[in-house]
Amino acid sequence: MDIFSLHGKIALITGSTAGLGKAIAKGLGLAHSTVILNGRSSIEKLNQVIEEFRSDGISTFGTLCDVTNEKQVEEMVESIEKDIGPIDILINNAGINIRGELQSISVEKFKENIDTNLLGPFIVSKIVGKKMISRRKGKIINICSMMSELGRNSVGAYASSKGGIKMLTKNMATEWAKYNIQVNGIGPGYFATDLTASLREKDNPFNDFIINRTPAGRWGNPEELVGSAIFLSSNASDFVNGHILYVDGGILATIGKPSNED
Repeated sequence: MDIFSLHGKIALITGSTAGLGKAIAKGLGLAHSTVILNGRSSIEKLNQVIEEFRSDGISTFGTLCDVTNEKQVEEMVESIEKDIGPIDILINNAGINIRGELQSISVEKFKENIDTNLLGPFIVSKIVGKKMISRRKGKIINICSMMSELGRNSVGAYASSKGGIKMLTKNMATEWAKYNIQVNGIGPGYFATDLTASLREKDNPFNDFIINRTPAGRWGNPEELVGSAIFLSSNASDFVNGHILYVDGGILATIGKPSNED
């Protein structure tokens, strides 16, 4: 199945030292792409993941960079292209979720969500995209969310940023398709990561809510995002553009089941 092959490809994954970003990066690496990890501040954590990946036989490099800082991103991309090679695949995964009711969250905190989750992918995509345009090929994947489609109490700032990244994806696809660049998104549902560990405890009502709300009846495993990422990174998706692929166990497909239904 050569159309799914990532052999010889170089992939930059932002926010990839933990959680879903790390799982996606490892999956692309095991599919034989060269992986470039990115973190914002902890060189120790970055080096730890680099060594972990290399021990699994993955060609891995790493870079510290704040994706909201245009100058840092420019320097990062130039260094990668000069020392490692052209970036074939960009996955914009770096993100935060600062919670707060809309009537009480500060403008500063609201803006922090927007800057990291929306402005950051714009900056990185614009700079990497310029290189891809000159080569007339490239794959960009933006990590969206179910909150790109739905609202929920206390996540208005996050949902606003993720709704924005959905539309940024569609507009980048519209403008860059003529350069043979495919820009798509992945919208994860609720996944079992270190960040959701407390939510998944048996006595937490939110755990029951998610299990009952999800047709699959469980939380997702981070590795279950890898197939979608490989598809959208490979030649198999050459005519897929501006699409958001939701990997959510079916949540967005249903209004939910009655509380008395098994």
